[in-house]
Amino acid sequence: MKSFFANVWTKRAVSVLSVVYTYFVFRLCYLSIFYNITVHERTSLCLALSGLSLAALIIMLYTRKQIITRICSFLILPMMLPVVLLYFGEWGMIIPIIVVGIVILLLSGAGEGIKTALATMILLGYIFAALGYFMFTSFFVASTQEEEIGSGVSPSGDYRYRIVNTVDSSDGCTSIYVEPNTADIKNAFATFRLKNLERAVYTTRPSVEKIDVSWETQTRQDITKYYNSISDRIEVTLTDEELKDLGYTYDNKLMLTNLSASRKFALNKTASDVDPVPVDQLNQEQLDFFGIAKDAEGRYYVKDPSPELIKKNGSEPGDRLYFNEMKSRALKYFNNRNVDPPTGITYFNVQKSHTVMLNTLTDEQLAKLGVSDKGDVMTVVIHTDSHKPSDEEEEEQQSEEEASEEETPEGAEENSEQEQPEGEENTEAEPEKKDEKPAEKQDDTTVKKVVFRYYVAELEDYYNVDSRKLSIELLNS
Repeated sequence: MKSFFANVWTKRAVSVLSVVYTYFVFRLCYLSIFYNITVHERTSLCLALSGLSLAALIIMLYTRKQIITRICSFLILPMMLPVVLLYFGEWGMIIPIIVVGIVILLLSGAGEGIKTALATMILLGYIFAALGYFMFTSFFVASTQEEEIGSGVSPSGDYRYRIVNTVDSSDGCTSIYVEPNTADIKNAFATFRLKNLERAVYTTRPSVEKIDVSWETQTRQDITKYYNSISDRIEVTLTDEELKDLGYTYDNKLMLTNLSASRKFALNKTASDVDPVPVDQLNQEQLDFFGIAKDAEGRYYVKDPSPELIKKNGSEPGDRLYFNEMKSRALKYFNNRNVDPPTGITYFNVQKSHTVMLNTLTDEQLAKLGVSDKGDVMTVVIHTDSHKPSDEEEEEQQSEEEASEEETPEGAEENSEQEQPEGEENTEAEPEKKDEKPAEKQDDTTVKKVVFRYYVAELEDYYNVDSRKLSIELLNS
């Protein structure tokens, strides 16, 4: 048996287990960057990790002279740096792994010079990273006092919400946050929640103490009908892939934007007309005026490109500069040249539009864009009487009421009752629309309003649970 464990191939085979433990540490590092943690059983978690770490340490000490174990011993401590910073305070989880990392680094089979150099670099890394992180959180992250006054889950279980009162110098505010309820990683000891997916769908000032939340299920067809009844100018922003799937090309989405008054007049428009203007709507004379040409296949290109523009694009003289093939720096140069030098007024810009009108999309196309056939809609009832105004506010309110009684013409009472209380904002980033119906006012002290629709969340891709991007915002969570 002794010869078996002394055999080099046995040690090489067992050293593979150190890779498993190192992968576990790497996984924890990944989770600390992109997920917040909530520990349910601290004692159980500490005992389980201590046992696992002890077993891993025995295996790594047994195989410490193997190349695989040596490499793993160099990786554990650096990978634990984000865990220490972002899960600071969860010592029952951190300490067992850190102990293993220190012991195996000092007792590994590597040379003393290598171990000394690596230990010094890792120590300095921890010191400078800790200083930078705590300085960032102290000076650049606003400290506010928040109180959660309500939370829950939608009927389908796809979304969860929480209601938060924030104390600040402006009488505070009350916000409702919604995030997906399906992106969590759960185990017996802890729950990991994906960062930066929470979205504020409603904010009101000053803060209130009582908000009633109700959910209902609405169909895609009903919500589409509702939005189209509000306005025929609601725009939906799509990606290049989604536009392509719906049959749009680069050229039929090419637009003239930032048009000056003189350029609008050239298109038989008035100065007050809004842009953008689709290039597809221009006739040959107008295309010539803007220096744009169109080939037999319907593709647009620069009619007479300057040598500088050709150089910026890296093209050969005589080649056609198609807009859909033009490099971003060349297109930027082309747009920057369309400026009046004395005044700095932009004549026009050419760019691709990523928006389509909602009323042009069929129900089948909406389904293709990922909008479910039905889903959750949140409605809130705000009890504004829960906020007691100060004496000064009462005097101002009384004087405003007296003034409104004198100025309001007879018969205008009905319209004035539908106005929202001062300070309310709907932060739900729905598709751009006009003539939105106001919040329904139940009585003098309550306001009823829809603040979240699954339809908008899916269409605007609020919650991309598959996206993983490193950013400064991950440090704020």
